[in-house]
Amino acid sequence: MSNPSESRQAARTSALAEELRLLIGKLKRRLRAQGNHGDLPPSQVSVLLRLEKEGPATVSSLARSEGMRPQSMSSAISALEAAGLVRGAPDPNDGRQTIISLTENCREWVRVGRAARQDWLSRTITARLSPQEQEELAGAVRLLKRLTDD
Repeated sequence: MSNPSESRQAARTSALAEELRLLIGKLKRRLRAQGNHGDLPPSQVSVLLRLEKEGPATVSSLARSEGMRPQSMSSAISALEAAGLVRGAPDPNDGRQTIISLTENCREWVRVGRAARQDWLSRTITARLSPQEQEELAGAVRLLKRLTDD
């Protein structure tokens, strides 16, 4: 049986975890609103970010990576192609496959979106936090990194 002090600490930790989860979700939504991703579903944004990070891929490998059915991924890719964000080219090793890659238009869209989010966050930190609070935030960021480092 745990003592009352351990129970209070566990309750505080649980409340802190919930508050942090909700706050990070709100920050993600605010950042998303700044970067022009609002017109794409999160699943399509995820595909674009995967292609940016990992490079060109087939529809089937994207579907596996994203945990989607190949038919659903094909629909997502069709929408991204129609928007001019990705293009397909025949796989030189297997003509039955198509390699999907980002267009230059998409790369610019991602770059501009990131710059807008960075600018908004920098301006907001400067406007709302004193230099001392900015130092406290830097300490909190170090702690958050420890939570996410493997």
